[in-house]
Amino acid sequence: MTEFVVKPGVKNIQNKGEKLITTHCCYCGMQCGMHIRVNEKSGKVVGVEPRYDWPVTLGKMCPKGVTAYQTVDHEERIKTPLIKKNGKFVESTWEEALDLIEKNFKRLQNEHGKDALSVFGGVSMTNEKCYLVGKYARVGLGTRYVDYNGRFCMSSAAGGFMKTLGIDRGSTLPWPEIEHTDCFFMAGSNTAECHPTSIQWLWKARDKGAKMIVADPRETPTARIADVHLDLRSGTDSALANGIMHLLVREGYVDETYVNERCNNYEELKASVAKFTPEYTSEITGVAVEKIIKAAHIYGQSPRSVVMFARGVEQQKKGVDNVSLYTSMALLRGQVGKFASGVATFTGQGNGQGGREHGQKADALPGYRKIDNPEHVKYVSSVWGIDPSEMPKAGVSAYEMFDEIQAGRIKAMHVICSNPAVSAPNNNYIWDGFNKLDFMVVSDFFLSETAEFADVVLPAATWAEDEGTTTNLEGRVIRIRKVKDPIGESKPDWEIINLIAERMGKGKYFGYKNVPEIFEEFRLASKGGKADYYGITYDRIEKEDGVFWPCPSEDHPGTPTMFIDKFGTPDGKANLAAVEWEEPGEVSDIEYPHTLTTGRVVFHYLSGTQTRRTKFLMEQCPEPYVEMHPELSTRYNIQDGDNVLLTTRRGSMTVKARLTKAIRADHVFIPYHWGKELSVNQLTNPALDPTSRMPEFKVCAVNLKKVN
Repeated sequence: MTEFVVKPGVKNIQNKGEKLITTHCCYCGMQCGMHIRVNEKSGKVVGVEPRYDWPVTLGKMCPKGVTAYQTVDHEERIKTPLIKKNGKFVESTWEEALDLIEKNFKRLQNEHGKDALSVFGGVSMTNEKCYLVGKYARVGLGTRYVDYNGRFCMSSAAGGFMKTLGIDRGSTLPWPEIEHTDCFFMAGSNTAECHPTSIQWLWKARDKGAKMIVADPRETPTARIADVHLDLRSGTDSALANGIMHLLVREGYVDETYVNERCNNYEELKASVAKFTPEYTSEITGVAVEKIIKAAHIYGQSPRSVVMFARGVEQQKKGVDNVSLYTSMALLRGQVGKFASGVATFTGQGNGQGGREHGQKADALPGYRKIDNPEHVKYVSSVWGIDPSEMPKAGVSAYEMFDEIQAGRIKAMHVICSNPAVSAPNNNYIWDGFNKLDFMVVSDFFLSETAEFADVVLPAATWAEDEGTTTNLEGRVIRIRKVKDPIGESKPDWEIINLIAERMGKGKYFGYKNVPEIFEEFRLASKGGKADYYGITYDRIEKEDGVFWPCPSEDHPGTPTMFIDKFGTPDGKANLAAVEWEEPGEVSDIEYPHTLTTGRVVFHYLSGTQTRRTKFLMEQCPEPYVEMHPELSTRYNIQDGDNVLLTTRRGSMTVKARLTKAIRADHVFIPYHWGKELSVNQLTNPALDPTSRMPEFKVCAVNLKKVN
C-alpha cells in the first residue's frame, strides 16, 4: 500500500493497483474537491477520496458526493442508442439513430420553418458543453428556441443581481472569508442539507462569535442552529426584507457614506419601506414582532455580514424582487465589496453559475451578452463565423417552450442533460406537451422520466468520462478531469452535438477534436462580456486552484471579491430596490386552505435521476413524504405514516405523512426528487416571475385528505 500525499499532515490512502484522479463532485455548486479511485487493470471507478487541500471544502463531502462515483459504471447506464419502435425502445447503432434524427429534423424544418426545432439544456454540464448547447441551437439547428433547466433554479438570482449590482455572480466574496464574518442573514436556504459542506465555514465563524439569522417557514436543521428563526409564510420574503430595511433606516444602521457615494435610489427605498413597521411586517409574514426587531438589531450592529439565500427566496413569482431587496439590505449596511462581507446565493446545480453565462438562455449569448443587442450579436457572430443576420432572435423561457408546443409552433425537442418531466412545474401540462411533439430526442446516461417520452435516446457520458471546466458557487472556474473512457458506445455531449450538426449541414462550425479546442473558442466568445473568462486558461486553473471571473486577460489576477471599487451598472453605482410587497400567485382559501412548499433533502439531487439509482441514498430516503405540523394533522385525524391525498388546482398525489413541529401549522412540505405519480411538481404553480420567468415552485394553495 502506498500513500498519496495531498497536503502536509493529511494523507489519502492509495491502494496498490489503483490510481487517484483529482476532480470535483458532479452535484451541487459547492463542487467539492475529490480524488476518484480507478482500478488500473479494469479501468473501472471503484471509490472516492476527499481532497483535503481544496480551499472551498477542505476534505468535506456529503452523502451524495461520497457515492457519486457509483453512477459511472451503474448497471442501468444507457450504453447504446435507443429508438422507440411500436412504443418500446430497441437498441440501435449510432448511424441508424443519427439517420432518424437528420430525417425528422430536416423534414420538420422544411415543413414548418427553422423554429420548429427546440433545445432544452442543463447546467450539470461543463462550461464547454453549456456554451456549445447555445451555439448548437442557433447555428447547428438555426432555431430561436433554446433554454435550460437553470430557469427553474438560478434565474431569479440572476435577475435580482443584474438589477441591483449590474453583474450576476452568485457570491460577491470567496467562500473561505466566511469564517471571518460576524453575522449571517440566511433566507430560503436549508444549507445544512442542500449544501452541507459549506456549514463548516459557518461553524468556524460561530466559534468566533458570529450570529446567525434564518428566514424559513420550516425549522430546518439550518434554522435550528440560528440565533433568530424568522418563520415567515411562504411568499412573503419581500415584506420581510422591507421590514428589516425599515428598521435599518429607523435605527440608524445604514452606512450613509457608502450609500450616498455608491448607490442610487436611496430616497425611493426609504419611502418604500416607511410603512413596513414591525407590526405591519408581522401581519403579512406571520413572524413575531420581537423576532423581526431582534434580527434587525443583530444584523444592523454587525461590522461584517453576509446576506445569503437560495431557492426558497428565488422560486417565487416575485423572486427577482426578493433577491433585489435582500441584496439591498447588504447595500444599506455598506457590506458589498468588503472583506468577509457581501451577498451570496447557494448555487443549486454543479455549474449553475457558468451554465447560465454562456449562451443557452433564451435571450443570452456567451459572456452574458444579450441577443437583442446588435453589437453583442455582431461580436459573437464573428467568433462563430456567421453573418449577424443569421443569428436567430430571442426565444422563450423553459416553461414557455411548452406553451409553444401546445400552440403547435414547436414540433421537435432535443433535451440535453435535463429531466423536465420531473423538474418543471405543472407536470401534467409538460407530459401532455411531450406527447404532442412530432419528434423528440434525449441525450442522457440513464433512461430518465423525460427520456421515456423520446423517439430517440442518445447515450451520453457521465462527468467522470469527460473533461472541461465548471464554475462553482463563488465564481471560481475549476477543472473537471476525465477519469475513464465512456462506457459502451456512449459519447460526451459535445461529440453528440458535433455529429448532429454535421448531419444538419453545419459541420464546419462544429469540427471540434477535443475539449481544449472548445475552451479556447469559448474564452474568445466571452471576451469583453460581463462574464469575461478570456484570461482564464487550463494552466492557470491548475497553478492557482481555480480562477475567479471576471478575468479579462492572462495577466489579470481574477476577481475573488466583486465590486470593490464600482458596480457593473452603467454609472458604476448599485441600484437599491424600492419594491412593494405583492401576494403570491396563489393564496389559501376555503377550497385550498393550506400552503404547499417544496425543497431538497440531503440524500437526493434535483430530479433524482442519479441519486434514486444509488442504493445507499435510496435506503436513507426511499420515497417522498408530506411534512406537517401535529396541530394541522389533528384537524384531519392524520397519524404519522398515514397516506395523505394532496390536491391543488393542477393535480393530486398521495404520500405518507411525517409529523413534525418544525414547520408552520398552516404549511406542508414535500421533497421534489421523484417522478411520475410521486412527483410533487404535479401540484406546483407555473406562475412566472415577470423578469426571470422562474415558476413559483415554493408557494401554492393545497387541500388535504386522509386516505386508507
